[in-house]
Amino acid sequence: MNETSIESNFILASGSASRATILRQACVAFEKRVSGVDEDALKLRHQGAPAKLACALAKAKALAVCENDGRYILGADQLLQCEDRLFDKPRSREEARTNLMFLRGKTHYLINGLSLCCDGEEVWSFTNHVSLTMRHFSDEYLDLYIENEGDSILSSVGCYRLEAMGAQLFTHIEGDYFSTLGLPLLPLLEELRKHDIIQT
Repeated sequence: MNETSIESNFILASGSASRATILRQACVAFEKRVSGVDEDALKLRHQGAPAKLACALAKAKALAVCENDGRYILGADQLLQCEDRLFDKPRSREEARTNLMFLRGKTHYLINGLSLCCDGEEVWSFTNHVSLTMRHFSDEYLDLYIENEGDSILSSVGCYRLEAMGAQLFTHIEGDYFSTLGLPLLPLLEELRKHDIIQT
């Protein structure tokens, strides 16, 4: 389903509520579309570093909704890597609990990829990562956390929202706050100004 915030020549090819909220709060006019890209199939075919995969997924999402109408499409993706393992969004609270127990007491990385496309061509791409260290929380706290957060933990690859109770899971975060939420905002705004999508 498409969602229009304000009529704009800028389209967010993402179903992420967090990314849409970040853009709205920054007063960026955009139209929201869901790409419908089969991410699992792309992940199976991909070879190479996680950063390249994040950018490839972002580009595929942008091109999936791109039309030859001069409008700019932003695709975005975020991967979670801990040790040598890449995580997907959990499919159940039980899977989320298992993932959080694996991440507990460890440092993991959120890897972002952005792709800006126009008329079927990628005009800009960007990647960065954020380092996050979880504390050794108790099993009792984990149960309380999952009960309080409910199914919202299924919408995040890391099973947490830093803007909510998920902040209590961590001892240290190194990196940009917006990037942690899945949208490296400042480099994106700089690029949008170059294309006159927002005012300079």
